Amino acid sequence: MPRHDARAAREAAEARGRAAESRAAAALAREGWTILARRVRTGAGELDLIAERDGLLAFVEVKARPRLAEAAAALAPRQRARLMAAAEAWLAANPGHGAAGMRFDVMLVAADGAVRRIADAFRIGDPAGTA
Repeated sequence: MPRHDARAAREAAEARGRAAESRAAAALAREGWTILARRVRTGAGELDLIAERDGLLAFVEVKARPRLAEAAAALAPRQRARLMAAAEAWLAANPGHGAAGMRFDVMLVAADGAVRRIADAFRIGDPAGTA
């Protein structure tokens, strides 16, 4: 693939990702969540969304795929480990959140705009092969 085609493909994927994150953030806001941060970069990795509601802190990974089933299968064990490490880094730099606990959610966004949240999708200490 010529370099300009590769760059155009990356830019299109970036735009789809940002649009999916915006849809996911809007869905969370409609459910009463406050979006604390978007696209947070830590030394351990990036967190798509960080949201809080009634003291419950959620680190939200957004996956956009043509269909929801494909999005659901897109979170590998290695990526879950990076998300957990990034969340720990964010918590260390932002104490005082999550008085009622914390969890990792996955928001699935399909090409048709459908959004589905998998609440508490995985936990620190879960075996690497399960979600």
